[in-house]
Amino acid sequence: MVAWVLGVESSCDETAAAVVSSDGDVASDVVHSQVKLHAPYGGVVPELASRDHLRAAGPVIREALARAGKDLREVDAIAVTCRPGLIGALLVGVQLAKGLSFASGVPLVGVDHLIGHLLAPFLRREPVPGADAPLSFPYAGLLASGGHTAIYRVDGPLAPQIRELGATRDDAAGECFDKVAKLLGLGYPGGPVVDRLAKQGDPTRIPFVRPMAQRKSLEFSFSGLKTQVAEWVASHPERDEQTVADVCASFQATATRVLIDKLIAAADSEGLHHLVITGGVAANRELRARAIEAAKARGLALTVPPLASCTDNAAMIAYAGAQRFIAGERDDGRLLASSQSVLPRRTHRGPAATRRLEAR
Repeated sequence: MVAWVLGVESSCDETAAAVVSSDGDVASDVVHSQVKLHAPYGGVVPELASRDHLRAAGPVIREALARAGKDLREVDAIAVTCRPGLIGALLVGVQLAKGLSFASGVPLVGVDHLIGHLLAPFLRREPVPGADAPLSFPYAGLLASGGHTAIYRVDGPLAPQIRELGATRDDAAGECFDKVAKLLGLGYPGGPVVDRLAKQGDPTRIPFVRPMAQRKSLEFSFSGLKTQVAEWVASHPERDEQTVADVCASFQATATRVLIDKLIAAADSEGLHHLVITGGVAANRELRARAIEAAKARGLALTVPPLASCTDNAAMIAYAGAQRFIAGERDDGRLLASSQSVLPRRTHRGPAATRRLEAR
């Protein structure tokens, strides 16, 4: 059975809708970005994000259905991100999807945002050269984004088949990139700017220490690396363009190396031969290059999705929802939004990280 699913995503600062089949065919994928809205503040403002979702959600969904050439009643299910994320932003998508389901009679399926990212490589888009090995279960998946950084063992598309192997104790990798960019006055979002400048810099000039580099641990910590950069910037107030590029290169080399080293260690410990990198940070040029080099050196298969599947999008939500739907799983009007993932967490969070989550 091939099911066509309308996906709705509003977990943070992108309002997105897509129509995707359970085989991964993408009929449409529409994303409304809020980057310009939040850029003056240097980060996402939850209240502004929620209000913009309210304005954009209807038009985005209508556009996704139109591009796919489908009426709402022609899709088999409606999938919506219900966790984790900014609670106000999630509520916009969840309430809208529940209303659409009630009005049309189309079944509703809630989707965990993290599972969406982990399954994004199954979407049939343009492959990434050198990182396009045919994907099948099981695999070791590194999910690195602005809000999440963790490694999972993925044995199947459903929540009980996914197990965390290690996660960040504090800052997410993407958050660290954005904070470093802010320290250097590079604007928001900072990740793409750091990546671009790093290409022009010397990654050996500033010896930043790799955080939690012990091979036995699959956990991450990026707050210390962020502090190293902050202290270096404070002690070097006079910086030319080349120096800024060198800071970006040194920081990026340190962050990407620890991400790939721990992914390889996780695959070794689990006896897995396929690696996956996904999430917004998977768009990083150096992270991709390191992953391709490491996989080739160890004879491992590697799959990295194209850029459109790395950043937040509704196609991955539709695909993950389609897997729940064909497995017979359904939700109803009692579906709730939550700031917590359905995936059990085994990594202990530090106090600062816990406070940030509670603030959401």
